[in-house]
Amino acid sequence: MGLSQGEIELSILPEEERKEIPSPDNLGFGIHFTDHMFVMDYEEGRGWHSPRIMPYGDFSLDPAAVCLHYGQAIFEGLKAYRGGDGRVRLFRAMENMKRLNRSAYRMCMPSVDEDFLLNAIKELVRIEERWVPANKGTSLYIRPFMIATEAFLGVRPAKEYRLSVILSPVGAYYSEGFNPVKIYVTDKYVRAARGGVGEAKTAGNYAASLMAGEEAKAKGFTQVLWLDAQERRYVEEVGTMNIFFAFEDEVVTPSLSGSILPGITRDSVLRLGRLWGLNMVERPITIEEVLDGAETGSLKECFGTGTAAVISPVGSLHYKGRDYVINGGETGPLAKKFFDEITGLQYGEIEDSLGWVEVL
Repeated sequence: MGLSQGEIELSILPEEERKEIPSPDNLGFGIHFTDHMFVMDYEEGRGWHSPRIMPYGDFSLDPAAVCLHYGQAIFEGLKAYRGGDGRVRLFRAMENMKRLNRSAYRMCMPSVDEDFLLNAIKELVRIEERWVPANKGTSLYIRPFMIATEAFLGVRPAKEYRLSVILSPVGAYYSEGFNPVKIYVTDKYVRAARGGVGEAKTAGNYAASLMAGEEAKAKGFTQVLWLDAQERRYVEEVGTMNIFFAFEDEVVTPSLSGSILPGITRDSVLRLGRLWGLNMVERPITIEEVLDGAETGSLKECFGTGTAAVISPVGSLHYKGRDYVINGGETGPLAKKFFDEITGLQYGEIEDSLGWVEVL
């Protein structure tokens, strides 16, 4: 790309024009946004240009912008954490940059210089450091995203794009916090099919999940567990998380098939579990195997993994009118161990021997 961090133009608000910081006790998720954002633009033949950190504000888009009509839009999600020592940390942030580029490739969008973008994010977080909350369980959510901005009506990849990074101080993603959630298993709707764009973090995947999510919430469930598109038997992922099943002799997560998002927290759990000597297995798993395990007791725990919730214990699965309770509806020791280890690393409470954490 040929850009260096020194080329980022800074337009910083004076102190008196900056927003009031919200209370860390009532942050919600994705409600509040910081004073500044990062933006840069792309044109075919010119590449990425005009990187800038500027006051948070509206974009101006032509009504024919490709993102509005043909869905060329991708995003990432990572967090900055303030530890007890007051220092701010990022967790495996380069993996998010790599995944952004994989999503861009799948959606026929231009790649970005991963080092440059990560440096831009670090600079933005440093400028907005006062927004990083200090309470345990809170963080500064970082949302890089790319949209196609070229104005035309026709089905082909755009030639102009905008990449931006916005920041939002957040609390717990689920109102339940670290308590077990209830999951609705759908065989009516499909999130993604193999050969499609399920493995990309693209906007359309989330739009496709809304109907099932709304129906699940109306019935009192926190999230939806998706099954495969062809047979509607094989477990894939939850709406905002990858999923793990702890049996007596193995901890199973569905193998990446092209229709499942390759979660960074998922990968962290797999790596940690193997370091601990656990039998961590990636393989196809049917909903029948899961529910049979819940009924017989061979399924000891179930939990989701993701940047937003980190580890989310699952207390029950609802399928075809029946509730299947897991581990008595309680949080299991393995989910708690993974949660404590990962959050301990993120907040600087545990020594980072894996090189996953970067202090700003």
